[in-house]
Amino acid sequence: MKDGYYGRFGGAYVPEILYATVENLRQTYLPIIESAEFQKEYHALLRDYVGRPSPLYLAKRMSERYGCKLYLKREDLNHTGAHKINNAIGQVLLARQMGKRRIIAETGAGQHGVATATVCALMDMPCRVYMGATDVARQHVNVERMRMLGAEVYPVESGNKTLKDATNEAIRDWCCHPSDTFYVIGSTVGPHPYPDLVARLQSVISSEIKEQLVEHEGRDYPDVLMACVGGGSNAAGTIYHYINDQRVRIFLGEAGGHGIDSGETAATIHCGTLGIIHGARTLVMQTEDGQITEPYSISAGLDYPGIGPLHAHLAETGRATVMAINDDEALKAAFELTRLEGIIPALESAHALAMLPKMEFKKDDVVVLTVSGRGDKDLGTYLRNADKA
Repeated sequence: MKDGYYGRFGGAYVPEILYATVENLRQTYLPIIESAEFQKEYHALLRDYVGRPSPLYLAKRMSERYGCKLYLKREDLNHTGAHKINNAIGQVLLARQMGKRRIIAETGAGQHGVATATVCALMDMPCRVYMGATDVARQHVNVERMRMLGAEVYPVESGNKTLKDATNEAIRDWCCHPSDTFYVIGSTVGPHPYPDLVARLQSVISSEIKEQLVEHEGRDYPDVLMACVGGGSNAAGTIYHYINDQRVRIFLGEAGGHGIDSGETAATIHCGTLGIIHGARTLVMQTEDGQITEPYSISAGLDYPGIGPLHAHLAETGRATVMAINDDEALKAAFELTRLEGIIPALESAHALAMLPKMEFKKDDVVVLTVSGRGDKDLGTYLRNADKA
């Protein structure tokens, strides 16, 4: 990254009312998060509150099925059930250091909302979470978790009532309260410095992978890294320390929905063109005259018409291979992991698992796949689609 850009993607395209706020964050975030005081408190919370390091598990039955050594990075075992807590703790600590008194967030699947509400409860800060009304209905359990934690959940009725629309409303709130409000963005999207900030906070994932592979394999790198990608925070965390290591192949699974040619998809790498969304220049699903196309995915966390600028750059340069995974493929993969390894993954994570049948491995290939979240929140969807197992 240079000057907030990954190649031609990134930057900060914000309303004038937010310019001073975003610029203050840009000038402040690195000195704070790199300070010894911040690092000590952050890593103590990751260890004692979140339960890190998360395990790196050799999935023996899945390894036999796919002809490789498949390790699962178990972010589903974190407190709150996903990787999102890594980022939420870091950003709320940063907000507190900056003197911000109120926290807002957007959420799709609800995991980022739950993580942010959790940290705000821990640190005694008011929290409002914007969530599309469609997602409020399909992620009801997470909505109730946020409310129990003391957060105000604001259902968004505009657009197709999903993650894009929740983000729009969160930005409107931020514009109205720039002085006292900190916007905890949940993924590697938004204006610079958010994509870099979130990637740095999630890089604990790849840092642990390096250490754990030495223990398991006697080397600190895999042959293949795999993760799901929407906005891209768990993917960024998984690959962060390996981006420039050409020994490591990177594969990312995005949400194909009903198919990339169906008109009902969230496969931005495959279907997007250069545009600006939520403060960054990146690939965007849009019409020829620049109107955002409504995305679709069975997975609320991947149901987004853009992608983080880092991932757009990695895909464009060929550093990462991105596959579009359709709903039925993700469902099948989720049931497979459940029945072979006794792990129920989030629907988002299932999009990474569904790449496995499309790939060819050598028997001694070391493959690390990040299970970004657990599937409790998706049980209703799984039960309704049990015939697709």
